[in-house]
Amino acid sequence: MLSRKDVINAIKSGRKSQCLDGRDYARLAAFFPVSDYEIFGFMLKDGVNPPIPREWSEEEIKKQLKSDLAFAFEKALDQRGISSSFMFEVILMWMWVLEDKLQTCREYAMYGLPLYKKVAIKYGFPNKIGDDYGNEDKYNEDKYEDA
Repeated sequence: MLSRKDVINAIKSGRKSQCLDGRDYARLAAFFPVSDYEIFGFMLKDGVNPPIPREWSEEEIKKQLKSDLAFAFEKALDQRGISSSFMFEVILMWMWVLEDKLQTCREYAMYGLPLYKKVAIKYGFPNKIGDDYGNEDKYNEDKYEDA
């Protein structure tokens, strides 16, 4: 797993958020002190008490990954393209932090389901598509055609 210093150095060296709304770095910044927020492109609003940074440990990172993966599955299965694409980048970011080879996965078929399944299986998290691969046509059927 990368150290906090490795993450900071990578960002200072040009690694950018991959989400238009910065949600990948917002999740990552929660593990850093407020004094580092500017590096991520954030600042604390006036009058807001500084949060206590989450513990930088593999266990805590995996807890966040599990939560983010559940949200990613939800967005993909509901065919929420923008939200799922952002969560795809969030999951890839956690793979980068964990130094997992899945960080290079670009299988975005059906809103990212192939990656989400691979991560779920590898880390023992709930896999919401069972034995499917995640690229089946049923995940792209128009749910709203009668709306």
